[in-house]
Amino acid sequence: MDRRRFLQLSGASLMLWPTAPVWAQTTNSATSTAGKKLVWVLLRGALDSLHTVIPVADNNLRQHRPKLTDGWLPSALPLSSEFALHPSLKNLHSWYQSGQFSPIVAVGSGYDSRSHFDGQDFLESGLGQIDHDSGWLARAINSRHAQGLAIAQTTPIAFRSAEQVMEWFPSRFRLSKEDTYAALMDMYEETPSMLTSLQEGLAARDLLALDQAKENKKATFKSLAAACGTLMTSDNGPDCAMLELGGWDTHNNQVNRLNRQLTELDQGLAALKESLGDEWRNTVVVVSTEFGRTVRENGTAGTDHGTASCMLVAGGAMKGGSVLGAWPGLEEQQLFQGRDLMPTSSAFRWWATILAQHWGLTESQLQTVLPGSPRYEVNLMRQS
Repeated sequence: MDRRRFLQLSGASLMLWPTAPVWAQTTNSATSTAGKKLVWVLLRGALDSLHTVIPVADNNLRQHRPKLTDGWLPSALPLSSEFALHPSLKNLHSWYQSGQFSPIVAVGSGYDSRSHFDGQDFLESGLGQIDHDSGWLARAINSRHAQGLAIAQTTPIAFRSAEQVMEWFPSRFRLSKEDTYAALMDMYEETPSMLTSLQEGLAARDLLALDQAKENKKATFKSLAAACGTLMTSDNGPDCAMLELGGWDTHNNQVNRLNRQLTELDQGLAALKESLGDEWRNTVVVVSTEFGRTVRENGTAGTDHGTASCMLVAGGAMKGGSVLGAWPGLEEQQLFQGRDLMPTSSAFRWWATILAQHWGLTESQLQTVLPGSPRYEVNLMRQS
């Protein structure tokens, strides 16, 4: 790689952000939903919903999972007479009590295999088939003439084909000294596009208050979520963002691993809320995963790839405080293919419901964004 190209990439690694006029000129056709924020969190690796939104009233759970339910289950946080929340999800539980969070049980995407990568691609496409060139969030922001933000090192499928999307991720380069940036400014003086990229990268760095210790430290979900909220509330900031959190493939040692994972998720969502500030009241956060896990525990204190999981929906714009979805039961004859939680609702249809009620997308727009996935007749949003 030549020096000029390396310096160009170094500057761009700070921030990939369209120029200000592009953001400022965008208009919103749905004036009643102007300013509404949407954040999608993808949990890569297949979250075990039975360990997250726990069906405490279904006695079959303990029969299928004698080791995985031993010890910690009595400390689960009550949601209703039938369900409880994992004890690590303290912030989500508080939001549930204040009507800002609802879990949805037994959710599937329609994907009929158990491959992580294909399952994630299928989910991000939102088309009922894998399309690596077009994602559901991209089509949603295109329909609304909105702007997107991917907190990622490369454009995720969910945002591919988007007309206006930026990517941000903390640079892995050592933080350059200010005189280095000054030299780069001089070098780029005759190349406006490169100069603009560097200037916007530096502006984003200053906005996020990144110091050397923070920038050289491994990015955590909590820090990324906080940065996401900061960018979304900046002048002409994006309307929609996507975050990712891996590590959910719990084939072994599931109890300890999910204690850590769910704590990280819960603290990250709390950091997102804090950084959004007053904009939290206009925000909906949707947490999804590619598929669930087996109902029965395996021989290594874990679970294997399954089918249905749960969806978590939170935010100040939410009309929460109830467990949504239809519970299929855990009797042998109620399991999908005799091993998995049976899906009773579609992730795509829940997304369509949220897009219609939160962003005001029309039926024709929804057919473009999530074809063949009509919205559910349930009110998820507060009255504005």
